[in-house]
Amino acid sequence: MWYAGWPDKVAQVAGAANQVAGPYFNFSVPEPTGVVAVIAPAEASLLGLVSVLAPVIATGNTAVVVASGSGSLPAVTLSEVLATSDVPAGVVNVLTGRTAELAPVLAAHMDVNAIDLTGVPGADRADLERLAAGNVKRVFAQEEDWAAAPGPARLLAFLETKTVWHPVGL
Repeated sequence: MWYAGWPDKVAQVAGAANQVAGPYFNFSVPEPTGVVAVIAPAEASLLGLVSVLAPVIATGNTAVVVASGSGSLPAVTLSEVLATSDVPAGVVNVLTGRTAELAPVLAAHMDVNAIDLTGVPGADRADLERLAAGNVKRVFAQEEDWAAAPGPARLLAFLETKTVWHPVGL
């Protein structure tokens, strides 16, 4: 899996030691956003699910995944595999049910920090984006060709940058 090699490298790619004019060090460091709601795509149920879930957990976030209604069996099976693997309990939480019922609740939920709407049809995304704006939630929605090589956009979408200033010589 392409995302498996990223957890120890994402800080070097997304972070930086910034040059400043003054007696300071300035560092920008990527941090996980927090709890990310992921709406899994219905097509390519296992590949789509893994492709939207892996970048979320590879960057240190917790995922609440809504499995696609017609293709929820791979998600349930994957959750059983994750329960007996090295993934800590609570990092991946799989919900099965109707996306039309679960997505608005997650979009408006105050404890969800970001939402990936890739699995939501384009016509329904605007309403979910409005619900997510109620608590300034980060929203990501991108059409994907699941057979194509992935890029870092999905990986970096759920990171926040913390910038630290540190005086020199004190």
